[in-house]
Amino acid sequence: MSPKVTVLLVLFSLHCHTTLASDPDPVQDFCIPDKKSGNVRTARFHIFPCKSSIEVTPDDFVFSGIKSSGNFSDTGLSVIPVNPTNFPGLNTLGMSLVRADLKVGAINAPHFHPRATEIAYVVHGRVYSGFVDSANRVFAKVIEKGEVMIFPRGLVHFQMNVGKSPATIFGSFNSQNPGNQKIPSTIFGSGINDELLEKAFGMNAKQLGMMRRRFIPKTRVRS
Repeated sequence: MSPKVTVLLVLFSLHCHTTLASDPDPVQDFCIPDKKSGNVRTARFHIFPCKSSIEVTPDDFVFSGIKSSGNFSDTGLSVIPVNPTNFPGLNTLGMSLVRADLKVGAINAPHFHPRATEIAYVVHGRVYSGFVDSANRVFAKVIEKGEVMIFPRGLVHFQMNVGKSPATIFGSFNSQNPGNQKIPSTIFGSGINDELLEKAFGMNAKQLGMMRRRFIPKTRVRS
């Protein structure tokens, strides 16, 4: 194979990799799902055909579900994801968002989004925010009302309300399905072999059992 052909193949493969690294480009202005028609079910979504453009209204592009916080977890965190599942106007546009509220001292545990970079904007409060890169360097600082921080795609990041009042954050993603894997529940609540975890974290069976009971989904808890 000639060097010229080899270079062309390498460039083509890089282009394909870049193209597949984000949501596909839309082939029309918008696609409001028509839930009256049939759908194709995937592991996480129902894929619907688009409504006819003459049936689309301004209401299809407006979402009112993040005017206030949602239900709070035991850690003092409330999260309202906004994606095509609850806001059909986002369908095929390659983006989604989230509202997160943290009580004083509350945390958003270390987690990552495998398919998206996140831009986090602080609406209220003071939030210790940061991420860890692939060299295990921590990039973290306290950000305040009006400030923005970026969490690069696939990197573990975290947040903690260090202010004296509740904090509100809006996050934006460059994918309509960014994914969200929280480190504690992924490790201790997913069913990874006990012996492996004991060796990896220097735990005994009792300590591991305590972590299991804390993070394993309630629907999977065994009697």
